Amino acid sequence: MNDLTPLLTAEGQALLAELRDFDPARELAIATRLRREHPADLVSAAIGQARLRQRAVAKFGAEDAYRMYFTPNGVEQSTRKSVAEYRAGRLAALGVRTVADLCSGIGGDAIAFARAGIRVLAVDRDPLTAAAVRANAAALGLTSLIEVRCADVMATDVSEYDAVFVDPARRGGRGRVFDPEAYSPPLSWAIEAARTRPYAALKIAPGVPHELIPDDFHAEWISDEGDVKEAVLWRGTPATGAAPDTAPGTATGAGIGATLLPGPYTLTGRGLPDPPVRPVGRYLYEPDGAVIRAHLVAEAAEELNGGLIDETIAYITSDEPHPDHPFTTAYEITDELPFHLKRLKALLREREVGTLTVKKRGSAVEPEELRRRVKPQGPNAATVFLTRVSGAPTMLIGRPVRAKG
Repeated sequence: MNDLTPLLTAEGQALLAELRDFDPARELAIATRLRREHPADLVSAAIGQARLRQRAVAKFGAEDAYRMYFTPNGVEQSTRKSVAEYRAGRLAALGVRTVADLCSGIGGDAIAFARAGIRVLAVDRDPLTAAAVRANAAALGLTSLIEVRCADVMATDVSEYDAVFVDPARRGGRGRVFDPEAYSPPLSWAIEAARTRPYAALKIAPGVPHELIPDDFHAEWISDEGDVKEAVLWRGTPATGAAPDTAPGTATGAGIGATLLPGPYTLTGRGLPDPPVRPVGRYLYEPDGAVIRAHLVAEAAEELNGGLIDETIAYITSDEPHPDHPFTTAYEITDELPFHLKRLKALLREREVGTLTVKKRGSAVEPEELRRRVKPQGPNAATVFLTRVSGAPTMLIGRPVRAKG
């Protein structure tokens, strides 16, 4: 069924309510029972929607997900609620009151903008997706703040809006698209559209090359609970981490930031040179992925009074404990050994390590293969890093340092 309308009827709503907590393993039996009382196509649509809602809980939370309407692509490509709320909050703090949300998808970002008090024009060229935005706005009580338009974003007049937000499609028929000019619409078009309004935010893939960041934009990499979600190109807003009243409404020049959620915690680029390589100290720090993507390992190392274990490896070492540093995870290192599986196996057996966390950076060995070969057994736990130290294959063994409180 490519039409949400039947699901919005009283019969459709009753089916969705009944299927809220259905067990996918019993789908056939449930569908057979429901088809005795309801049209088969409605039952199929309701079960499909129930399945999507269950998947969407991870992004939107149960309270919203079980009231919203999704398409398969919408669940896959929509922004996580926490990230959308953070981005909307930044624009609202600058005084943005209207935004054109281009390539709105099922409306995750439009919902965040509306809840931040911003009036939204949500534009998507796919009729079913546009219908999902309308249904979601109604289900969440936001119809007065969200206008939905099924149209080509490249032909949409945004001249009446304070800001534009563009989330171009980054998937094609063969999967994920890595070339920004193969986005739909292309990144170059989105950049020019952004330049027509006082404020703009362009959502892009985290792997975008830094050299593609225009001089009149700054870039922010965002991770949520340790998982890098996206990069955003901002224009007309203060550099990431700056006060909201820093030159509002004007381009601030290229800048780099990494923001970690929940928090938010923001690390701002200062143009530091690469950290020095030094011997492994008592502590090893693993930077968050957003810090690495933003090329801000040097800034993190400076805060930790640390250096790199290898010029090509994004592990920071220091003799100082900083368990509360928000941009890295801290480990206390107990052993530094040349890479040797038999030696590692013997050491783990001696220490009765049965819970083994394996991390790798700069090593061809796969964690699961290593666990299979060393066969950890026992009541204790350890973390092993397969990496390079000053160019040499090395095993670092340690344990996490817990943050205070």
